[in-house]
Amino acid sequence: MLKLIKPEIGQLEYRQKLIADSDTMAYNAKWGGTIDFPPEKWEKWYERCLNDANGKQFYRYVYSKEENCFVGEASYRYDEGYGEYIVNIIIEHKHRGKGYGREGLRLLMDAAKANGVEKLCDDIAADNPSIALFKEMGFSEEWRNDDAVMMAKTL
Repeated sequence: MLKLIKPEIGQLEYRQKLIADSDTMAYNAKWGGTIDFPPEKWEKWYERCLNDANGKQFYRYVYSKEENCFVGEASYRYDEGYGEYIVNIIIEHKHRGKGYGREGLRLLMDAAKANGVEKLCDDIAADNPSIALFKEMGFSEEWRNDDAVMMAKTL
């Protein structure tokens, strides 16, 4: 069983490790792969993504009660360019294949709905196998190009 947990700023070391892992971030290869997240950026990032007073950002760690550890992250943010709330869900490579992506996405959709979000979208790399998961979870394809597929779901 999973739950979404709002991390403390001192727990951002997990995010640093998560997005620096090349196996975990392989899906992001077309956009640079791994992401550098040094401690000097944590405070500003934390204020923007976790203490957002206007409700345009939501960020949580995905925590497995059975494994007693974080297994990934789940978030959404309002994207001005798309005019939509965009999903981000990353399950650590070593924890994939256990249904955590599915359950984490379900928990994120529940949180978004509880926060008044009416629709979630995600622009997924066209070759990313997670497109099938999004379809399974009720998302439909809004558009596609050579690089990405925009998936959307009304909550």
